Amino acid sequence: MNAPYDGIDFHRPTQTAKDAEYILQALNARRVAGGGPFTHRAEKLLQDIIQAKRVLLTTSCTDALEMAALLLDVGPGDEVILPSFTFTSTANAFALRGAKIVFADSRPDTLNLDETQVETLVSQRTKVIVPVHYAGISCEMDALNAIAAASGSVVLEDNAHGLFGTYKGKPLGSLGAMATQSFHESKNITCGEGGALAFNDTRYVARAEILREKGTNRSAFFRGEVDKYTWVDVGSSFVISDLLAAYLTAQLEGAAVAQAHRKQAFNRYMTELAGVAAKHDVKLPTVPAYCEPAYHLFFMQMPTGAHRDALIKYLRERKIWSVFHYVPLHLSPEGQKLGGRLGSCPVVESAAERLIRLPFHSTLAGADQDRVIQVVAEYCAKHV
Repeated sequence: MNAPYDGIDFHRPTQTAKDAEYILQALNARRVAGGGPFTHRAEKLLQDIIQAKRVLLTTSCTDALEMAALLLDVGPGDEVILPSFTFTSTANAFALRGAKIVFADSRPDTLNLDETQVETLVSQRTKVIVPVHYAGISCEMDALNAIAAASGSVVLEDNAHGLFGTYKGKPLGSLGAMATQSFHESKNITCGEGGALAFNDTRYVARAEILREKGTNRSAFFRGEVDKYTWVDVGSSFVISDLLAAYLTAQLEGAAVAQAHRKQAFNRYMTELAGVAAKHDVKLPTVPAYCEPAYHLFFMQMPTGAHRDALIKYLRERKIWSVFHYVPLHLSPEGQKLGGRLGSCPVVESAAERLIRLPFHSTLAGADQDRVIQVVAEYCAKHV
């Protein structure tokens, strides 16, 4: 995602003063495999941030999703409702288990899962509903939880964008039975590659410990609960290295600085581009009054797809790196195999063609942001 030339980067990984120090501490402690002291430390920090009952680190958000699918015993005959406007991992986790993926459209304001459409898509076979907090702005969780309760399904939050965001004062990640987190390089805080599964329903925790330890009761063995560990269930290697957990610990402890910078940059874009948006039919993010964003990314929707593509080119010619985002899953080759069809998610189909993400990261310089705003305004004045 970084520019291959000297210009304004679209993204830079967050860095803190203690990243290298903590990694070196892990190396010197000679405990670099999973389950070490930094793993437990990072899990506790996350547990406090999310206000979850328990958190288990994983090697990626993808692995957290796949572990959740195993925990929920998703299989053939089950249906999983999720937004078309999301990353492939959200769907892959359940497709791998043989479930039917039911693609839902998005709300036109937040681009989040449209809860009114979810209500029409629920069937007797619906097992899981997966809200994705796009750009770190919350889905309508009260409505989605009510739908799930009425249908007997489970809400699994895909909170890859949402760490530090809130909905009606509650942390994103604390609003479903479980929630997945991402610490990929592109996220607010990172350990290069990493993830977590947070539990708000403790019924899943004991088995989750087994699944992430290759199907063994190894965690119970280390706690002295059994005299040896063995294969007791299916599972995989979902455990993160303590080296990466050390990196993540430093990021979590220093997150307030990064978040403050991101909030300032987000609000500045919103303020400075408001006039351009009003004059040229450009849509900026919608943030409901009862939501605090996670400040994960900043996007605009141009009036047409042609204008979006032209603006990306215009910015690039001026050494400013910007990108589009998801191709709707229901229109992807694999999505069409799963029943996706053109016209079934019209909001997503329109928004995906028109959406552009502007440079946004934890160290975005004020002068660089000034330049981005200037060039966007210039393009719109000349061409829209």
